[in-house]
Amino acid sequence: MPVVIDEQYLPARLTAPPMTDAEFEAFCAEHPDVFIEVTAEGEILIMPPNYWRTGIQNAYIAKQLAIWADSNDTGKPIDSSGGFRLPNGARRSPDASWISRQRIAAVQSKGKGRSWGLCPEFVIELRSETDRLSVLRRKMREWVDNGAQLAWLIDPERRAVEVYRPGRDAEILTGIESVSGTGPVDGFILDLKPVWEPLS
Repeated sequence: MPVVIDEQYLPARLTAPPMTDAEFEAFCAEHPDVFIEVTAEGEILIMPPNYWRTGIQNAYIAKQLAIWADSNDTGKPIDSSGGFRLPNGARRSPDASWISRQRIAAVQSKGKGRSWGLCPEFVIELRSETDRLSVLRRKMREWVDNGAQLAWLIDPERRAVEVYRPGRDAEILTGIESVSGTGPVDGFILDLKPVWEPLS
């Protein structure tokens, strides 16, 4: 499915018939220079690569999660290149996530496709300069509604972390230098200083 969109018009929303895993993988392979997600309603979201500042911030987040996961050894971290096919049909790629070994074992027998048919237990989304907060908040609710036990929306512009859990209103934390995991990632502490000040 050839698509040509000038970068000034990204992010873009397109519609297409439902795609199988193989068709979605082929579509992504045709467009390796952009990030692609699909909503539960079938909209294809095409986004440009992040700005360098967001890339630095996300690298620090992913690094800390990976170090904790290695020391904890109960699951695996996944960076922003990992994709998931959620129970509602959406295909999403969070900025960082964590999956328990038990859940990984359950899906490994089903193949090694680009998108795992599951929702990670823990999700982090980092707001970039082009992200609309209302859209990200809907996405956070989608993660929790589809099985995430804990989800953090990190907003460097407001220096805030919004914490999402099943059956609870979002908790907004401001004026903090770190945030502590609970539930599936109990014991994980994310140092926010390199996120708030990535160039210091």
